[in-house]
Formats: sequence, structure tokens, C-alpha cells
Amino acid sequence: MTNEPIDLRAVLTTFDELWSPRIAARINDYDVRVTHVKGSYIWHVHDTTDEFFLVLDGQLSIAVRDPEERVVSLPAGSVFVVPRGVYHRPFSDGGAQIVVIDPAGTPTTGDSHDPLPDHIQTHTGISI
Repeated sequence: MTNEPIDLRAVLTTFDELWSPRIAARINDYDVRVTHVKGSYIWHVHDTTDEFFLVLDGQLSIAVRDPEERVVSLPAGSVFVVPRGVYHRPFSDGGAQIVVIDPAGTPTTGDSHDPLPDHIQTHTGISI
């Protein structure tokens, strides 16, 4: 990591894969991840950690089961925290650029998830 400012928009120009976050920074034991999203992710859950979402550009929706299923809509500039233990499924019809903050080493597909389609890989973020 660097001790210089990081331009998140510049990091986003270095890749175009969807749902494949890059680790832009680390704060204590947390990764600050940026990624492009479009279409639908999978239902998944993080049993022991909350998950922070910030929309930089576009619109992100997150379906949550807490306990009833509902959809949270996030325009650019919005944040939302999915509490630990809550199944959720991010999606974006038009595409978005987002920041996700998770403890370092947290799998992108959570501790439990639906079957993975070809366009989604489990990993813990890719260092820039």
C-alpha cells in the first residue's frame, strides 16, 4: 500500500471485469475495494461481518432478506451497510462503480452462497 492519495476513479480505469474488486487501500484490518458492477450478483451471506457499500457512479440495488425480502436502491453518493448474517444480492441494471469495505481476506461470495454462474469468481479482492 502507499502513503499517497489514491484516486479511486483512476484505479477503476485499470480494469473492466465485472464483480471483480481491486483492493485500493487498507485501513487497519479492512480492505477498501473498488469494482464495476452490472447485472446481478448471487445471494450470499457474511456470517461474522457487516458489509459496507458506497456507490461512486451509477445506481446499485441490493436485495436483502432481513427477514422479509426487500430491495434497497442506492444512487451515486449513497452508502448502505448490510448487517452480518443477512442474505443479500447486489444488482445493477445500468451498471455502477462501487466501493466495498470488508475485513481483509473476506471472500466476495461470503460464507454461504447460491451456485456460482460463470461470470462470478470467489476471491478476496485483487491488489492493485
